[in-house]
Amino acid sequence: MFQDVRGLEMTAASEDAVRAFDHVVAGYVGYRTDIPQRMEALFAADADCPLAHCLRGYFAMLSFKAAALPMAREASEAALRLTLEAAPREQDHAAALEAWVAGRPDRATAIWQQILDEHPHDLLAFRLAHFVNFWLGRPEVMLASVLRAEPHWSETLAGWGSILGCRAFALEECGYYTEAEHAGREAIRFDATDLWAAHAVAHVLEMQGRRGEGIAWVEGLEGNWAQGNNLRHHLAWHAAMYHLERGDDARVLALYDGGFRDLSSPLTQAAPDLYIDVQNAASMLFRLTRQGVDVGNRWEEIADLAETRIGDCLSGFTLPHWMMALAATGRDQAAERMLAAMREFAATEESLVGALTAQLALPVTEAVLAHGRGRYADAVRLMRPVLGEMYRLGGSHAQQDVLEQVFLDSALKAGLTADARLLMERVAGRNPVPPQRRRGYAMAADLLH
Repeated sequence: MFQDVRGLEMTAASEDAVRAFDHVVAGYVGYRTDIPQRMEALFAADADCPLAHCLRGYFAMLSFKAAALPMAREASEAALRLTLEAAPREQDHAAALEAWVAGRPDRATAIWQQILDEHPHDLLAFRLAHFVNFWLGRPEVMLASVLRAEPHWSETLAGWGSILGCRAFALEECGYYTEAEHAGREAIRFDATDLWAAHAVAHVLEMQGRRGEGIAWVEGLEGNWAQGNNLRHHLAWHAAMYHLERGDDARVLALYDGGFRDLSSPLTQAAPDLYIDVQNAASMLFRLTRQGVDVGNRWEEIADLAETRIGDCLSGFTLPHWMMALAATGRDQAAERMLAAMREFAATEESLVGALTAQLALPVTEAVLAHGRGRYADAVRLMRPVLGEMYRLGGSHAQQDVLEQVFLDSALKAGLTADARLLMERVAGRNPVPPQRRRGYAMAADLLH
């Protein structure tokens, strides 16, 4: 039995295979672009390493793409077979993957937390639990998980920066901005290339309306991200959000084309429909369009991709973003096909993912289409019952904001003053920046004063 870089026993054919596994995990938590090459080296070193097959399945699931499910299932079956005589921790990883593939990410996070309670240095379980809990809208669980594991860590352990970065983001999503900023900046001092920590501080600066500092923060660090993956695009989106609030729409569009939706980038070309990139693009185009900014034909490219993903419901938060593109380009038939496919998935998929589609993603996506067709009262009617539950689709407070703007814009245009006030009270209570200082809400604040 060998040990990984943090002293955890693992089944492998050689020390070289273990070091290759460590290299993949380091690349995963570091958001590196060369994960495929690292995985190739791992399988070359040991094609029967149980945790290698878990990693293969995990990465397939992390794409939140139905086309990746066959690969995930194959990896899960192999992992279950290869862990029959492996250590309990490795068996638990195989069980977590099996649950995730079956549409039970909640079960997967519970297993990862069980692993962490017994093996707090399992960085893979830690990072997966953090990430999937985020996409289940569970910031309080994210924070609890970090605080339970962190006392067992120190900067002498490989991966310490990831602990700090995850603590920063969990604190930010729970509204502890001062503590979050401190942890994020400490992580950057420890490792200036840490994209997740940089992202956590960017969220703090967004939520506190510190736009000049946010621009300087992203621009000051982006030179360290040459080896980073698509999270670089999301940080460019954050930079664009700061410029949007300052009214610099030309800079926002420049960042769209050359930053977070750069169609010439190999990252975009490799995965043009990656969920986070689509969310970045559609949410920004919606915000700009709402402010009367001419976005040209930028919606068309997203709408083309949306048509290819009809029936793929693995990322509930992305579904209304796909619909934004179909609605903006007037593709009503495709929009109806998308809703029909969502209804079928919700009716036949007996899992948490299916339930979230039925309860939340479907009415919100229907509301986006109603808004795009000018049926504003219908959009309000569809969204009103789920406003307080939308967080369960995942996404940060900054990302969820675009859905709140859909509701507000619909209420204002439908003349539903009570609903517009309800939404304004909601955002005023949830965001430390007053609506009068937020571009998407200032006009409504004046109208409803």
